[in-house]
Amino acid sequence: MANEYLSLIRNIPDFPEPGIMFRDITPLLQDADAFRSVIQDMSAPFRDQGVDQVVAIEARGYLLGAPMAVELSTGFVPIRKVGKLPFHTIKAEYALEYGEAIIEMHRDGLEKHHKVLIVDDVLATGGTLNATITLVEQTGATVAGIAVLIELPALGGRAKLGDYPFFSLFTM
Repeated sequence: MANEYLSLIRNIPDFPEPGIMFRDITPLLQDADAFRSVIQDMSAPFRDQGVDQVVAIEARGYLLGAPMAVELSTGFVPIRKVGKLPFHTIKAEYALEYGEAIIEMHRDGLEKHHKVLIVDDVLATGGTLNATITLVEQTGATVAGIAVLIELPALGGRAKLGDYPFFSLFTM
């Protein structure tokens, strides 16, 4: 099925900036059968791991993380760009392949006893996922694993993620 998924991902050169190859997953999301299979396949390695919460990163991580939370019968905690959450937050700064950013999470989004699955669409340089690990650990919760749809190994992002259980549906 992975080859079918790959055929549903568009490469958009020079977006959002020159030199960046953007992986557009919208054709995959438009195919109901493929989308359902992706959610099931990404959830499978964590099904019996006692995950309490799925944490996903704005914006495309939400498209995978929220249905994975339903699939795993867990809660869902959003990670957002700075200034977008209405309650008390904790923050983490990180570098993107084309700049710097700050993400935040509600301070009360996780509890110390929670086992957390972090979800995003793409692992590139690892900055966003590493910042998300920092946020999860600031709450005292435990990172049970990290799941992404696509890993871009040439960018070396996995090296920034430590020894947490990691799953990518495929690499590009």
